[in-house]
Amino acid sequence: MNIKDFVTLDIPGEYLERRNGVEYPEFKKYSYYSRTAKRDTEMNVLLPVGYDENRKYPVMYILHGYFDDETWMARDVVKIPEMSRNLALDGKAEEMIVVLPYIYCDEKVPRCTGMDLDNSLRYDNFINDFLLDVIPFVDKTFATDKSREGRALTGFSMGGRESLFIGFKHPELFGWLGAVDPAPGLVKIPESPAHPGQMSAEELKFGEFVPKVVYFGSSQDHSEINDSPMNYHAILTKNGVEHFWHHMPGHTHNEMIVKPHLYNFMRLIFKEA
Repeated sequence: MNIKDFVTLDIPGEYLERRNGVEYPEFKKYSYYSRTAKRDTEMNVLLPVGYDENRKYPVMYILHGYFDDETWMARDVVKIPEMSRNLALDGKAEEMIVVLPYIYCDEKVPRCTGMDLDNSLRYDNFINDFLLDVIPFVDKTFATDKSREGRALTGFSMGGRESLFIGFKHPELFGWLGAVDPAPGLVKIPESPAHPGQMSAEELKFGEFVPKVVYFGSSQDHSEINDSPMNYHAILTKNGVEHFWHHMPGHTHNEMIVKPHLYNFMRLIFKEA
């Protein structure tokens, strides 16, 4: 598949609206015990219309940004139920389970208190919660495809940084990896104490397990994250990592950039690359 010819900046309106006579899924809250945060934690889950316990559905995990929570991607303005349902009806995406976890993870501090290193480290800590409890809870509770080809991971802003972090640390778990406007800090930023880096630039590559697709996008107006998407693009290019970086001019660092990213990602994942 030539991703460059496949992805689009503008979403056809028919995929953002509810069609007459069509049933649409709704997000529902679920709670699990996080052994990393030592508390019950909520996630939002979208099950396909006609969900069947006897099937095995692929799962797309979407991680939210700084100061947000598991409800941000579930808002009506993001249009995930409409996009996923309409694309599936038209045969342009697979029926899938969508999971929106809460990615701020700390025993003593339950909510983000500011944009600084301490808070960023609590977002970084989500990798432990994700592996230890989120994925096992989802696989135990729902009829999921537990193979790496049946899992996709993406995120926005800080969630994009964390999706890349988790994806490069554990490529054996995910066949599809994405991010949109990923925040800085995945690698060290010189002379910036707030960004010591989760990984070295040299570590941003895959070994035995390589995702079928690595797709991340960048808006034009992303002053909150500076040039981090382009910097990640340059590192992956230098490391020989096959990926597609999608610059989206005219879009801003909010749901405006998230929607085309998810529209494209949904059409890419769980298919033969």
